[in-house]
Amino acid sequence: MSIKRLLLVEDDRPLAELVGFHFDRAGWAVTRTGDGEEALILSEEIKPDLVVLDWMIEGISGIEVCRRLRRKENSANVPIIMLTARGEEEDRIRGLETGADDYMTKPFSPKELLARASAVLRRVRPAIAAGALSYAGIEMDLAAHRVRRDNAPLQLGPTEYRLLRHFLENPGRVFSRQQLLEAVWQHSEEIELRTVDVHVRRLRLALGEPDIIRTVRSAGYSLDAAH
Repeated sequence: MSIKRLLLVEDDRPLAELVGFHFDRAGWAVTRTGDGEEALILSEEIKPDLVVLDWMIEGISGIEVCRRLRRKENSANVPIIMLTARGEEEDRIRGLETGADDYMTKPFSPKELLARASAVLRRVRPAIAAGALSYAGIEMDLAAHRVRRDNAPLQLGPTEYRLLRHFLENPGRVFSRQQLLEAVWQHSEEIELRTVDVHVRRLRLALGEPDIIRTVRSAGYSLDAAH
């Protein structure tokens, strides 16, 4: 099973440590913060598979963090579970209407939160929960780090693998070169945009025909079997 990334936004340190411990033990990579502004920055940097977000945090509120995450293209579809001491029905409805996928009232069991996280991930991002991605005959086993197309194994370099994974997680969506740099390359500010073109060409060669990577003039690239 591939490592899933959790962004935990909770300013109660003992609770954050307890929740982080349970997720870490379950194989998640956990990034913690108790500050709303920092949470928005971290969401861009680590691209979490799930956000667990407390309603009452330092800086901007959890409900506002949720709202802003939903407005951003890169985080619009990231599953969010809200934590709060508020148990009133109106508050639960407000949280869900703002964009949260699930809601837990304190105090809660960390084991139940883990179960809810797995359930949300299966519902919202089933491919990641299953540890595999597939599209148009391409199959990527995230645990074994193997790729096949029409049942034939493919040999990909590390960068081409990461690039293909990003495309497979977002089929049909157009990404600019800058967006691909930020998503696939570490220290992307040190790399030229034309590097993306080089690795897209290598990925196309490795995938073979038919070519399902669409070049969108003046925009970027998309994994699109229909073009």
